[in-house]
Amino acid sequence: MSDRILQDGFSRRVDYLRMSVTDRCDFRCVYCMAENMQFLPRQHILTLEELYRLAQSFVALGTRKIRLTGGEPLVRQGVVELCRRIAALPGLRELCMTTNGSQLGKLAAPLFEAGLKRLNISLDSLDARRFRELTRTGDLARVIAGIDAANAAGFQHTKLNCVVMKGRNEHEINDLVGFAIDRGLDISFIEEMPLGVISEHSRADAFFSSAQVRERIAERYTLIDSTESTQGPSRYWRLAEAPEIRLGFISPHSHNFCATCNRVRLTVEGRLLLCLGNEHAVDLKQVLRSHPGESGRLERAIVEAMKIKPYRHNFALNDEVQVVRFMNMTGG
Repeated sequence: MSDRILQDGFSRRVDYLRMSVTDRCDFRCVYCMAENMQFLPRQHILTLEELYRLAQSFVALGTRKIRLTGGEPLVRQGVVELCRRIAALPGLRELCMTTNGSQLGKLAAPLFEAGLKRLNISLDSLDARRFRELTRTGDLARVIAGIDAANAAGFQHTKLNCVVMKGRNEHEINDLVGFAIDRGLDISFIEEMPLGVISEHSRADAFFSSAQVRERIAERYTLIDSTESTQGPSRYWRLAEAPEIRLGFISPHSHNFCATCNRVRLTVEGRLLLCLGNEHAVDLKQVLRSHPGESGRLERAIVEAMKIKPYRHNFALNDEVQVVRFMNMTGG
């Protein structure tokens, strides 16, 4: 195991990489992307071998957790074998994935066998019609079947991710908590992030804070504060009525998590994003393709990139777009 570490200019250790394997998705969630998307040409995206080489370099530099994201990572051909190779890297503690669940019915078991440790599954509604409205193309029954397939395959601590939007799904909060309890799942509630230009709704009008979510949950359950961490941005609570599950809140507006940020994102076109809410980035694809096989040069580029990692994002609670890239381009 490498004893090297990545550290930014604010003495924060960076040991968590969120790696996008595709910008494509079989859903068109209203808070994530436009209805008619233009995706990257194939020649502009990293090959599976290039993704593996980047993972290899990050782990050599002390990365202990990698999360594969998209778009929807399970629409990328060859993703199971990529998981197998990355999971085998010496020193990597955990390989995870964020998915919409649509492909898990057929892929949950192969992913588990390949060494994927944990899944985050997006689920914003338990009403089939509303689920279709929010995802534009999604089939709720297929996603629930995928969640059940993940449980059957042996995945532990699977987490549901729910983006809460006032007037759309905030009345389902406790139903979603109940669904998580029934299936032994963790669940995180997320404040909508202002990434990309959308016209489907007003983000300011739809904002529903983490504090409001907790108030709603407290109407039915007893919340117990927790100091647990999964190395990500969620702040966790437990429920007295179901202490086995974790209840998380991701609050980029009301309680930002920048001071303890330990992560960077790699887009599928090879841009290393140093902050979710800023455009500070380094083109690692250019390094890979200009200097093939030179792992030392690639690692130096990654180390140097840490110097421009900003201290915090500056998300504002209005409808002005501060970052023009959509979430599918950002990497989950």
